[in-house]
Amino acid sequence: MNRLKILAFTYKNTPLDNLGKFFIAEDERIQRLSFLKRQSGIAEIFYLATCNRVEFVFSSDMSFDEVFLYTFFEKFKSDWTKENISFAIQHAEKFEGEEALKHLFRVASSLDSMLVGEREIITQVRQAYERCLDAGLCGDFLRLVMKNTITAAKKVFTDTQIAAKPVSVVSIAYRKLRDLKVKLNARILIIGAGETNTNLAKYLVKHGFKNFTIFNRTLSCGQKLSETLKSENASIAVYSLDELKKYKGGFDVLISCTSSDEPVITNDIYSHLLGEEVNEKIIIDLAMPADVDRTILENHAVHLIDIEHLKSVADKNLKERQGELHVAEKIIEESILEFRQLLRTRKVELKMKEVPEKIRQIKSKAVNEIFAREIETMDESSKETLSKVLDYMEKKYISVPMVMAKEIILKRE
Repeated sequence: MNRLKILAFTYKNTPLDNLGKFFIAEDERIQRLSFLKRQSGIAEIFYLATCNRVEFVFSSDMSFDEVFLYTFFEKFKSDWTKENISFAIQHAEKFEGEEALKHLFRVASSLDSMLVGEREIITQVRQAYERCLDAGLCGDFLRLVMKNTITAAKKVFTDTQIAAKPVSVVSIAYRKLRDLKVKLNARILIIGAGETNTNLAKYLVKHGFKNFTIFNRTLSCGQKLSETLKSENASIAVYSLDELKKYKGGFDVLISCTSSDEPVITNDIYSHLLGEEVNEKIIIDLAMPADVDRTILENHAVHLIDIEHLKSVADKNLKERQGELHVAEKIIEESILEFRQLLRTRKVELKMKEVPEKIRQIKSKAVNEIFAREIETMDESSKETLSKVLDYMEKKYISVPMVMAKEIILKRE
């Protein structure tokens, strides 16, 4: 169990404007993680990034000490200075063994989320793992960990009221727009067609908004979002992200959430988007790192909604769900006990993999060497009976040790 390790950077231990330091752009994520895995002595790894957390979940037998951490972050980004590495070591929240498992269970169950009860996180955790699994970065151990993580999270959502009246970054962003009395015919620019923007756009269409212009790096993904949003009265245009700097249609609300590691909305682009308009605009920036250059706020009339602004809502949300937390925590503790037993059983299974081949070798030696002469003197009917007896005994000798080993484990529990 101690080989399970997690390095976490979240809204709780790292300033949100610094979380971007640990972000890996999606198009280079697998390559970077593969390099990190090779250079840091890690057996398996997957990487989780949301709007308010970055986590490295991995399997390693190496000591989780300062030397390991320094090597890990030195290999994480080749251009990092000693100051960058020190910042990472200082702000990293470390989890190992059962504490790491508990943390992962709590993350997937939304108990560690800024918005306790948000259901999106279980999907984000699963998809993050599956991307790394498909790339060959994960093996049998993390497979077991993730299978049980998802099972525990589903049990929390099913058996508690933690997700009653569900909240999410998307729903809170919408409430902010509603409080600002944004008109339903407002011109809305959507930058990025990922999961967060898709969910928010669906929310807006559901509540009557109908004027959307979508910009995305991959045009086909933008068009897919457009198809998703189609309704009777909706007006939707789709452009490549490269066209953003040429767009002259104006806007009232700008929503941005991309995987870029640099601001997508620079001062120059924003000034161009404004054209001759001088009225206050609303910007929803849910990207990590931020998509919108914050110096824009100094030069223009802007009402910004970002992750930092959602913290106050998160505090209230936690108080409302406090009563369900102890039930959810109990489910997680039970899930950890179940995993502990599963891991012990799995260890026995792996050790017992050699048993069938060993038994076959013993049988072959007995038949073909030790008792070969005696068997040769037998008639065909006797040989057939002996073969059946040996086959039967082979199967039983393979299954019996496994059953006995599992019984021993259960008794130890």
